[in-house]
Amino acid sequence: MYRSQKLALRYFTAAVTLFGVMIVFGLLSALYYLAPSTLFNVFNFNTAKIMHIDTLVIWLLMGFMGAVYWYLPKELGREVEGIWLGELMFWVFCVAVAIVAAVFIVVQYGPANDTTLWLINQGRKYVEAPRWAAIGIVAIMGVFAYNVAATCIKAGSRMTGVMWVLVLDMIPLLVVYLDAFPVDTNMSRDLYWWWWLVHMWVESTWEVLIGCIMALVLMDVMGTSRRIVEAWLYIEVMLVLGAGILGLGHHYFWIGTPQYWLGIGGFFSALEPLPLLGMVVHAIYDAGMHRMKTRNKPAFYWITAEAFGNFIGAGIWGFMMTLPQINLFSHGTQWTVSHGHFAFYGAYVCGVIAVLYVAKQQTSGVDMLAGRAWKWGFGLLNLGMVGMVMGLLLAGMAQAFFGRAIGGSTLMAFTTASENPWFQSGMWARMFFGAIFAAGYGVLVYDLLTAPRREPALQTQALPEPA
Repeated sequence: MYRSQKLALRYFTAAVTLFGVMIVFGLLSALYYLAPSTLFNVFNFNTAKIMHIDTLVIWLLMGFMGAVYWYLPKELGREVEGIWLGELMFWVFCVAVAIVAAVFIVVQYGPANDTTLWLINQGRKYVEAPRWAAIGIVAIMGVFAYNVAATCIKAGSRMTGVMWVLVLDMIPLLVVYLDAFPVDTNMSRDLYWWWWLVHMWVESTWEVLIGCIMALVLMDVMGTSRRIVEAWLYIEVMLVLGAGILGLGHHYFWIGTPQYWLGIGGFFSALEPLPLLGMVVHAIYDAGMHRMKTRNKPAFYWITAEAFGNFIGAGIWGFMMTLPQINLFSHGTQWTVSHGHFAFYGAYVCGVIAVLYVAKQQTSGVDMLAGRAWKWGFGLLNLGMVGMVMGLLLAGMAQAFFGRAIGGSTLMAFTTASENPWFQSGMWARMFFGAIFAAGYGVLVYDLLTAPRREPALQTQALPEPA
């Protein structure tokens, strides 16, 4: 194995660990809705929510970085340039995350001054990490971008279309995060640029990054033609540049921007997931036409779940609530949370898990990766997520109907909607299926850590046509 692939395994280990931390704080956040006095004056709901969401962002980012470090030397046939810097930044990343998590859990909050901003919490949703940690993330991502770009430059004639897209994506991946730093006292202006950070960094830039990773996984797991995956990848880049930027408008409904953004944002924001779905469906069709069978069933199933989960969760669920006529009632309800869970899970989580099984097959040295435990993990995780999504949708629709449409968005209407049986049923469903999701995570970890059973190799070449 290359040194960069060994580094990738460390990133995968850290990512899966933080995945578990995210689930713990997610269950705790769900519990607050059922028993609001839980840990009263000990650990508040806001901090549990921060830990849940911020850990989600960090573990996925670590998973992406691990996937790139895993595939970069395989794709270009050489060790990653400056790999020692990447190894150093991994430990810096882990130490920084541990310190920030300890501060969030123990200190939780501070006075509204520069000391709090630099050492405790920046106070901006999704990027609450204190200023020193945000600077550290910029340094880490800078080294990561250097590793990718320098390796591709050194590769020369071995450079591929997927790698060109990946290198170009490093620019917004690094630059857009700088939106986390400005402190603007004008709330509308601050939220305007904050949505650029959330949408263009976490959604659009990450969409291109996971598209590159999925292209590499499809060629690895299913033997898909490079021509197919690169064609869809180029389409995805075009849609992110066009539909992605225009789709930003679906975040502008409530921050004082011109009215024309409502319709533009509501329509274009639903187009981004389409290329990734097309890439996977085309790859499966191509494999079927050539009668090829995969040697890694878990990765194949998680790739499929990623494509359709992205399309349904980010596309359909997003389009369902971003049209201004609907968003007037759904904004800020559990309906939004339903979309967020489904979109992140479908767009990113399933793809990272697919790469984990790719790495497991190579490190195990088996020709065929199958078994049974992964099926339980696959089933429990997907059942748990779909159940949570439907429970949150039920609760959100109750809020939209009773709290917004009938109640007129008053504080009393919010309270009345929160006491509604439909809302409470949705919260109980979220907790129940969250426990199922946690069980699926346990099975996933068990399956990744156990040695695979030796399976007979499958024929991977095209079968001859009958006479």
